[in-house]
Amino acid sequence: MTIPEFGVDTFGGVTKDAQGHPLPHPQVIRDLVEEAVTADQAGLDFFGVGEHHRADFAVSSPEMVLAAIASRTESIRLGSTVTVLSSDDPVRVYERFATLDALSHGRAEIVAGRGSFTESFPLFGYDLQDYEVLFEEKLELLSALLTEEPVTWSGSTRAPLSEQRVYPTTANGIRAWVGVGGSPESVVRTARYGFGLFLAIIGGPAERFAAYTDLFRRAEKEFGGSPQPIAVHSPGLVAESDEQARELVHAG
Repeated sequence: MTIPEFGVDTFGGVTKDAQGHPLPHPQVIRDLVEEAVTADQAGLDFFGVGEHHRADFAVSSPEMVLAAIASRTESIRLGSTVTVLSSDDPVRVYERFATLDALSHGRAEIVAGRGSFTESFPLFGYDLQDYEVLFEEKLELLSALLTEEPVTWSGSTRAPLSEQRVYPTTANGIRAWVGVGGSPESVVRTARYGFGLFLAIIGGPAERFAAYTDLFRRAEKEFGGSPQPIAVHSPGLVAESDEQARELVHAG
């Protein structure tokens, strides 16, 4: 029987001080590290950090923040939520997370996705017209790299690889997921490449995502892969009690 895991994640949104003024990015990042330490002390299983490249979010390099968290925590697993794979290089993604995995004694996780925003595309010189092919090719390559075996790969979005090893290697591999926002095609693709399914419930009734978990399991069987874990992301509010949380929500 699989034991359920529970964690929290943050996009590193800019918070405000007691006077309602936005805090500077450096303070937001330091506060985020302290939040992760508290989560570890509370016994949570996972802490995720998002990637954005805009003024209202402080974290553009989740791995750097997660490395700082790794040095301050003992057991909580550390992942990106998400790594915007379409505008990144899968080789560098693997290298960064393999390094994080070493620093954290095997606690690193990759959640690869397209992201909720597209500001990284022009920032790093990618064309939004290539939105689909960028993610498809880079996910395929990342899947191959995670085997930690020599990789031969070619595509239209980066230079080809021929029997290329990538380092550092890890002790036990890296748990990797694909963040899926509700597309059946994305669910099937996740199963095809052997990733865990990370359902991103941004809004609407959670029940509608049940069909995607069924589809994922059917696709895994069709592709002959071993069953991978399924996770669910959903917005939430943490307070001292359920009653206080409800009051805060209703107060707006």
